Amino acid sequence: MHRLPGLALSLAVALAAIGLHQLLPARLGAAGGPVLLAVLLGLLAGNLFALPASLTPGIRCAYGELLRLAIVLLGASLSLQAVAATGLKALSMVVLLMALALAVAHAAGRMLGVPGKLATLLGVGAAVCGNTAISATGPAIGASDRDLTVAFAVNTLFGTIAVFLYPILGRALGFDDAVFGTWVGSAVNDTSQVVATGFAFSEPAGQVATTVKLTRNALMAFVIVGVTFAHRSAAARQLPFGAMLRRSIPGFVLGFLALALLNSLGFVAWLGELVGRPLAADLQAAAKFLTVVALAGVGLATKFSMMRETGFKPVLLGLATVLVVSLSSLALIHLLGPAPLA
Repeated sequence: MHRLPGLALSLAVALAAIGLHQLLPARLGAAGGPVLLAVLLGLLAGNLFALPASLTPGIRCAYGELLRLAIVLLGASLSLQAVAATGLKALSMVVLLMALALAVAHAAGRMLGVPGKLATLLGVGAAVCGNTAISATGPAIGASDRDLTVAFAVNTLFGTIAVFLYPILGRALGFDDAVFGTWVGSAVNDTSQVVATGFAFSEPAGQVATTVKLTRNALMAFVIVGVTFAHRSAAARQLPFGAMLRRSIPGFVLGFLALALLNSLGFVAWLGELVGRPLAADLQAAAKFLTVVALAGVGLATKFSMMRETGFKPVLLGLATVLVVSLSSLALIHLLGPAPLA
């Protein structure tokens, strides 16, 4: 029950975004979509008004559990073959970009005098899946609460900028859905930010971006084990290896793959015939709606005041990392080609 107020607010912002999108001229509405409006309205509400603390659990549930559920439901409209083709196409690109993000973060960190553990957190956030990877890596390397807070703020800052900037750049550069989806899925930090950015461009781009991003998420365990070994902190030695793996393999990735497998085997279509509904389309519509609610929660939870407290050097380090990853992603897409449409 304690989550209901925050969930209700996220739902209200999402419904407002959907309603506002329907009132926009067709050309203007096509440039953004309700997902982008939900983030924007959430940002405005969360920063212009002092929201009571009682709303926090529900807002976290919106951008946490609801977003993960939306991603799982997306699997019902995809075949496992398409998911595998997209993921395998992106795999080599993702691995290269992960290594590059960590290398740039540490090199720039040494130049700027940013502590090594904070540089690692910023690199992991850019390389894998944003705040989720930062949360999993922090205890493993013995990072301080201050390092975690700064890493969260920097990741949120550049991810929020990406949600609004990438669709503009993608349209200005004439990217098709496959190129844009691959770029976003491989270069934008957090899963919620990838989903928002991809679907702001188009639904096919959003599906590609989500699948490429889940490929990154699936590799999180290997990255965390690697950076833990590199730091060899006391906290890392005390953390059981099995527990580390369990924390670093996102369950929603497995759920997404499981539903895609069921769809590939014809179970979703069979169940739809049984209940007399186009079940795959219904689940996809539910996923789209839950995504809007989740991204409203992202906007509500993003506080500009937290970003102002990070300091100049970590922000500059984060900027250098995301710029190198973004430009390198475009170069790799040009060389290797984009992931196929899911």
